[in-house]
Amino acid sequence: MSIPYYQVDAFTDRLFGGNPAGVCLLTDWLPDHVLQSIAAENNLAETAFVIQRDSFFDLRWFTPELEVDLCGHATLASAHVIFRHLGYRGSVVRFQTRSGILSVSREEGERLTLDFPARPADLCDTPAALAAGLGATPVVTGKARDYLAVFESEEEVRHLKPDMAALARLDCLGIIATAPGVDCDFVSRFFAPGAGVPEDPVTGSAHCTLIPYWAGRLGRTKLHARQVSQRGGELFCEHRSDRVGIGGHAVTYSSGFLHVS
Repeated sequence: MSIPYYQVDAFTDRLFGGNPAGVCLLTDWLPDHVLQSIAAENNLAETAFVIQRDSFFDLRWFTPELEVDLCGHATLASAHVIFRHLGYRGSVVRFQTRSGILSVSREEGERLTLDFPARPADLCDTPAALAAGLGATPVVTGKARDYLAVFESEEEVRHLKPDMAALARLDCLGIIATAPGVDCDFVSRFFAPGAGVPEDPVTGSAHCTLIPYWAGRLGRTKLHARQVSQRGGELFCEHRSDRVGIGGHAVTYSSGFLHVS
């Protein structure tokens, strides 16, 4: 079986930046263990699997270790493939996912914007294991799907040297470290060693938690963000009550076929 395959750098307008995602185009679902094996073989933060239906697309996401319920950069990458390589003429792509219907709209200048559910964090005490795993104590801590660890400066976030083994033992999918930005509204880094992703280059789903926090703190609904990983990424954000808009660019790195027996 030959599976059309694309690798796309998401949340960047240049190659070798942003977050690389694999996009596999299927005609029907393969067994879950095969999907998981493909994702492990690709060894990217996420591989997306897409099936075109009548008026929407089915979409699932796998890390090298497990299936996840929400992924921003691989959704952006999938929409980029549909618009750019499949010649989709509409202005909005709709995906059926484990998190419900998600849409991606095509904006001017080739920017794509995700419409995702907001996941605001509930403030909580800082677990000792979180501070030990990050090697620093945040000034504010919250919990949604992920832990939210807020620091005072971008420099602190950039210089974190987390203990991945310790973070993997926390009761969450991932850990978001964030602070006010120097040349943007806020910056972040994201660690998910328990899901096989020690540091994710750019994490759309983390912004479902980041956007409500920073919109409330800064008193604005439109925000400009950067993820300050080694590869780096840029996101254009909007708080929409119980939804968030997460905008960015994407660039195709490679295309071809996977040969799976």
